[in-house]
Amino acid sequence: MRIWVDADACPGVIKDILFRAAERARVEVTLVANQPVRTPASRYVRFLQVPAGFNVADQRILELVAADDLVITADIPLAAAVIDKGGVALNPRGELYTQENVRERLALRNFMDELRGSGVDTGGPAALGPRDRQAFANQLDRLLARRPS
Repeated sequence: MRIWVDADACPGVIKDILFRAAERARVEVTLVANQPVRTPASRYVRFLQVPAGFNVADQRILELVAADDLVITADIPLAAAVIDKGGVALNPRGELYTQENVRERLALRNFMDELRGSGVDTGGPAALGPRDRQAFANQLDRLLARRPS
């Protein structure tokens, strides 16, 4: 299992959790972004910079992800594509995307985009809080524990 991170919008506290997990579990974590991202000196943490552009990082992750790899993303279309490839997708709030819930979330996302496009202020997501960080760390630990040795 490799971990791929949609790093352009991934919160720093989540990256820190991933960096610690990479060392502890000895699993490769690759951050993919179109801007430089700070990473610790580690044999398990890598950074892959892609050109600027809409969905360029997402497309690169999809090219590289293999079945059973884990992708960290809040991007629902990317999560759906990862699941279609046999991968696992987890958002920074600790919510595991599944074949069942990703389609629902994609439909809701598209509906909210339509509302925003017609001028309705839908607000944004709540700030990432301590419960979200803990939920992410717990779910990550469960996923890492399930991987083959």
